[in-house]
Amino acid sequence: MPMNLSQRCGLVMQSDIRAMSIECARMGGINLSQGICDTPVPPVVLQGAADAVMQGVNIYTHHTGIRELREAIAGKQRRFSGVAFDAEREIVVSAGATGAMYCAFQALLNRGDEVIVFEPFYGYHVSTLRAVEAAPVFVPLDPSDGWSFMIDDLEAAITPKTKAILVNTPANPSGKVFSHDELTLLAEFAIRHDLFVFTDEMYEHFVFDGLSHLSMAALPGMRERTITISGLSKTFSITGWRIGYAMCDERWAAAIGYFNDLFYVCAASPLQAGVTAGLRSLGDDYYRALSTEYAARRDRFCAALSEAGLAPHVPQGAYYVLASTERLPGATARERAMHILRETGVASVPGSAFYHDGGGERLVRFCFAKDAHVLEEACERLQKLRFS
Repeated sequence: MPMNLSQRCGLVMQSDIRAMSIECARMGGINLSQGICDTPVPPVVLQGAADAVMQGVNIYTHHTGIRELREAIAGKQRRFSGVAFDAEREIVVSAGATGAMYCAFQALLNRGDEVIVFEPFYGYHVSTLRAVEAAPVFVPLDPSDGWSFMIDDLEAAITPKTKAILVNTPANPSGKVFSHDELTLLAEFAIRHDLFVFTDEMYEHFVFDGLSHLSMAALPGMRERTITISGLSKTFSITGWRIGYAMCDERWAAAIGYFNDLFYVCAASPLQAGVTAGLRSLGDDYYRALSTEYAARRDRFCAALSEAGLAPHVPQGAYYVLASTERLPGATARERAMHILRETGVASVPGSAFYHDGGGERLVRFCFAKDAHVLEEACERLQKLRFS
């Protein structure tokens, strides 16, 4: 038999986000494509990890994470969402939120199961579904109406194979924050069709304009069917540490933990200690400040985009913005993103990376999670596009 790549390799190829980051590095540009988040890490988090290394915290931990971290996560979740999870049996710490989601999909989805995904979507969600041989089914969000959805579109997406729905709030790339009414509608839909709900709540503390984040598991009847996935990568600016987690009913958490043990054994021991120190020491003011600081970054960057002729869809949350490329040359989103990079040295992601079938060709996505001086330079560079 000839040597070949596995068939699943065709399902999981390099993302446009990664590709644009590589091209930006080659050109020495400012990378606003990948959600790297290069703002300062809280000193208590750094010190906690450093102390752990020096004290010899370098061996395998429990496969669901160190007890202290799981207890800290449970306390934070209870404080901010009102949902209580048992730190011993209902929380699994993994290698980033993507790792937690992969393990959850492995534990709860079978080959051919369908999962409803809102579009525009985060590409890693779809790639991870395909990696476990599940099938994403796409439901559009309407950008002209605050990225709203139609319940009729959801009902039309249901088939006998539908197993779950995936909800990302605050959302990457749109910045949509699902409202209480919308989440209630989704909860009723999930209960009516007996679906799991996978949530990505990574950006729970990046919410603007007086809005608030609501966790789906907090709604009536939803705790037992929701797998809440989040992490500390964005909150503590430690995207390279890969510390994420899944929270759910113990019936599902045990199996998720087994897959986590198989794939990752455990998240990095001293880094678990570092984020534990942060969760224990940083008060609510720290999390509120994130919204204030990132709202200011959003406002500055969206103003610069408008001045440059790249009309932004102003996000309600997270730290990305989709912008129109109607005025730029190029037949595709990638060509327009490359035009921006060549002309200004600022990297974005082609909008087509967030759509499954020819959508997003007149959009690009920028990440504004940058130090103030870097973001300011990016704003100044983008002005070169004003009359392009």
